[in-house]
Amino acid sequence: MKTLTGKTALVTGSTSGIGLGVALELARQGANIVLNGFGEVAQASERVSAEAVALRYHDADLGKPEQIAAMMAYVQAEFGGLDILVNNAGIQHIAKIEDFAPEKWDAILAINLSAAFHTSRLAIPAMRARGWGRIINIASAHGLVGSTGKSAYVAAKHGLIGLTKVAALELAETDITCNAICPGWVRTPLVEKQIEARAQAEGIATAQAQRALLAEKQPSHEFVTPEQIGQLVLFLCSPAASQVRGVAWSIDGGWTAQ
Repeated sequence: MKTLTGKTALVTGSTSGIGLGVALELARQGANIVLNGFGEVAQASERVSAEAVALRYHDADLGKPEQIAAMMAYVQAEFGGLDILVNNAGIQHIAKIEDFAPEKWDAILAINLSAAFHTSRLAIPAMRARGWGRIINIASAHGLVGSTGKSAYVAAKHGLIGLTKVAALELAETDITCNAICPGWVRTPLVEKQIEARAQAEGIATAQAQRALLAEKQPSHEFVTPEQIGQLVLFLCSPAASQVRGVAWSIDGGWTAQ
């Protein structure tokens, strides 16, 4: 029996990578899915539509609060509300603090942190009305530890975990939970770019740059997969997780255990 039949899930940044993996796992359990993102929309939609009861797509730019509001209104109009919100959208830029372009800082904070605030504040009233909800924020190992060159990303992900805790406390006496998932290295388009940049900067092969990236942080020397993160999302949506609240759940091959 599918465990999410009748539920509606919005996954931001879900046209590739982690978000697409999460959307597929939710769809396989019977959820209606709303995709959002700027990746391969047609390809992602084709994959998810093969699994989902109903599929919609909204092209909101999550750096713009008015477009987030339009997306949330669209979900309400199409499905009468939202049951599962997965805040996954993210961007990255790497530079030392003194060289970090202010506009890059602002964009990363807007998409990686502020967007989750806006989607959550708009989703919670409908979840209260329905008497059930799950908010799952895809943070990062960088929400728990730092790395050089990633000041905005680390600040945003630490902030996202703080937002998660506050939401969990404010919703503690309801059947709405809020938790964060903190992946280590996942082979997404974002990480592919970092591998390629490292290979170019160090004058080494891409495969060698990949091995170096994993060895530096992730003791398992293996990537976390989007499917594994999707399965963890399913657990957080299950009755077994009804008292898991405000948690920052590491899935990082041992990165933050060091």
